[in-house]
Amino acid sequence: MIQELNRLMDYIEKHLTEEISLSEAAKAIGISEYHLKRTFSFIAGISLTEYIKNRRLALANTDLIKGKSVTDVAFKYKYQSVEGFSRAFRDWSGFLPSEVIKNRQQKSFPRRSFYIDVKGGVSMDFKIEEKAAFNLIGVAKRVPIQFEGINSAVQELAQSITEKQRMKMHELGDLYPRQVLNASYAFDEGRMEEQGELTHFIGFATTQENQFDDLEQIQIAEKTWAIFHNKGPFPQTLQDTWGKIYSEWLPSSDYELVQAPEISFTNFDDGFEDCYSEIWIAVKEK
Repeated sequence: MIQELNRLMDYIEKHLTEEISLSEAAKAIGISEYHLKRTFSFIAGISLTEYIKNRRLALANTDLIKGKSVTDVAFKYKYQSVEGFSRAFRDWSGFLPSEVIKNRQQKSFPRRSFYIDVKGGVSMDFKIEEKAAFNLIGVAKRVPIQFEGINSAVQELAQSITEKQRMKMHELGDLYPRQVLNASYAFDEGRMEEQGELTHFIGFATTQENQFDDLEQIQIAEKTWAIFHNKGPFPQTLQDTWGKIYSEWLPSSDYELVQAPEISFTNFDDGFEDCYSEIWIAVKEK
């Protein structure tokens, strides 16, 4: 994956003054668009869309200092209007383009390069497993993206589940782990800036169809899953593992992501300080 990301940087640099299609960029380096967007944001700490915008604005800054007109620079870097470019440039740099031309104020945003930095030699316990198609039945809500600590919006969703809903979900939950699963999907683009929202689903895995008006259903197609086993304090251990999956495991593995909800569950039988948990991500071989 590191080689693919560096090829992506080459591709972007060559096309900064053209319309950049993320699907075409993914195709050019031989991976799926979904895998590209998700892994890039985790490794780079910024969404791919935001990276491209910042690179264009940095080059635009240089062009303005060299004396090019605001209008020429705006259209060179694919803005639809001078007003739109000026607003984006001010939000990024703190200055209007006209002020940069006058004061020669400069801000940089260097091209990224990627390499593997092996730290600590901590192994990850995982297995690759084929799972037949199944359903998730439960409740769902759009919640803010949050990296650390307990997400209060997710907590509110869990607390909103009625006793009748719990009984129905338990009745339908006939697949492993036969306990509450959490699934996240439909992430907003600003995930790595900890902005925007995702859809969070709380429910059970089942072979059955939903028959209740007060519950929702997600259909999960047959897929290959990378399943990561964890034990430790909740939610820190789970959140640390999510970070390592994207920043360490995926770049060095023979797998790439496919589009599907990210699933996890935690067993609290031993208390919050020593929980067993699993993370499931859908993958395919590269």
